[in-house]
Amino acid sequence: MTKKTTIKPAKICYNHIGGKLGEMLLKMCIDQDWIQKTDPTDKNFFITEKGQTEFARLGLDLSQITS
Repeated sequence: MTKKTTIKPAKICYNHIGGKLGEMLLKMCIDQDWIQKTDPTDKNFFITEKGQTEFARLGLDLSQITS
C-alpha cells in the first residue's frame, strides 16, 4: 500500500511566509529565544545571540538582513 501524503499550504504574503506556517515559525522562534522584542509594545523583533547561532546552524546567512 502506498503511503498518502497530505499537502499542507505555505502561504506567501508580501514575499514573506504567512499563514499558519508563518505563525508557527514565529511562535517557535519566540519560544526558543531566537528572537525577542526590546519592549512588548514594539512592532519589530530582534535576533538574539542564541538566534544568530541557531539560524547559522540551519544554514541561513543573516548578513543578507539589512534592516
